[in-house]
Amino acid sequence: MTTTPLRRAVCVLSAIVTLAGAAYAQTQGMERRDNRRDNRAAGRAAKQACKAGDEKTRPECRQVKRTTKQQGRQGTTNPPAEPPAAPPPQ
Repeated sequence: MTTTPLRRAVCVLSAIVTLAGAAYAQTQGMERRDNRRDNRAAGRAAKQACKAGDEKTRPECRQVKRTTKQQGRQGTTNPPAEPPAAPPPQ
């Protein structure tokens, strides 16, 4: 059973397109995971820099790390909760 060159070319082309699409697919979940990893890395770096400075206490350095991670989360899928609106004065 022989295949025609045209059929073989179509099969090869479809395989290339399929593989190229799969290689560059980035789901929203993957993007969020990458963002979380970046936020954690930035927090660790900020804490290490704080500890190297010797002028802040350990709790202060933890707060620096926490603040750094919170800033990284702004504008992503988990925005900070807004406080409830105050009732109008009567």
